[in-house]
Amino acid sequence: MSMLRYDALEATPLVTDPFEYMVIPGFLSPEACERINQDFPKIDQGGSFPTESLEFGPGFAEFRSELISTGCRDAFGKKFQMDLTGKPPTLTVRGMTRQKDGQVHLDSVTKLVTVLIYLNGGWGADGGRLRLLRSKNIDDVITEVPPEAGTLIAFRCRDNAWHGHKPFVGERRSIQLNWVVGESAARNTIWRHRISAFMKKVTSIASRP
Repeated sequence: MSMLRYDALEATPLVTDPFEYMVIPGFLSPEACERINQDFPKIDQGGSFPTESLEFGPGFAEFRSELISTGCRDAFGKKFQMDLTGKPPTLTVRGMTRQKDGQVHLDSVTKLVTVLIYLNGGWGADGGRLRLLRSKNIDDVITEVPPEAGTLIAFRCRDNAWHGHKPFVGERRSIQLNWVVGESAARNTIWRHRISAFMKKVTSIASRP
């Protein structure tokens, strides 16, 4: 049985103004969230990590495999009315959020679609809630999404698809799936995140007493 609720994806309308996006609470069932969280990689630092650089259990591995499958690609391609055939997926994971994270930005021009899936319990904090925005102003809000377990937010990576969140420090679990323009872009994304992950590890070791 699929961990992903494709029925919810199909039933949820795609908003098209000012850019294409959708929000689906409950895209993952509570049972799927529990399995994934039990086997979630141990991440005690801020930043994004490519799944290739992490260790995790079978529940998370199954989740990862389904996200990068052609079935998942085709389902999102249909929803966004894009042909994603031949467009490779990339996956990165976050476990912790730092004070500096969440600054308003656009995703890279090599990314076609961004999918974020959250894996946190009930979210009571004001910060850490992803905002889709009409401009670079963090208060120019289209919609705000608490990063609660099983919630999905997906958007097409256009030159006006601004997003960010107010500061939050602490555990904030998410996985980001992108389809990118080609294999070179996918390799560059993985390489960049691997170098970043390595430097974080070196810095952490060097700072130990």
